[in-house]
Amino acid sequence: MRIGELARRAGTTTRTLRYYESRGLLPARRSGNGYRAYGEDDLRLLRQIRLLQDFGFGLEETRPFVECLQAGHPEGDTCPASLEVYRRKLAELDECIERLRAVRAQVGEQLSRAESSRAESSGARSPRAGSPGAQPWAGPEDLSAAGPPRCELAHE
Repeated sequence: MRIGELARRAGTTTRTLRYYESRGLLPARRSGNGYRAYGEDDLRLLRQIRLLQDFGFGLEETRPFVECLQAGHPEGDTCPASLEVYRRKLAELDECIERLRAVRAQVGEQLSRAESSRAESSGARSPRAGSPGAQPWAGPEDLSAAGPPRCELAHE
């Protein structure tokens, strides 16, 4: 199949396919008339890349999976290098989840403090600072202690 058909079937653009080719992720085979020629294996390879990118893997992180498929394995994630990328991504996700939990706890504490302050200013009874129901908050530096919760999925 030619590049336009491969792009259509893979749900991407010819420009993306040329980029993958330039990065060594998509083999550049030429037919007798000079057109790029692709097969079903190339489509499977592109679907693997897209799936991994949907999971937040960067383009370079997909390389071991591509190489595994190109080596003739039925799945791109059965090779040792692919498994290692999975392990690294899981560790990265665990770290991100922990940062988000810490920020969530701090935002919850800030909300409790703000609600207490509002209740006090309106004359209602609420826990005072230092009492068992009060939520201490040291200030905005608490929110930045763990750094911003930058846990976005990477796409290149």
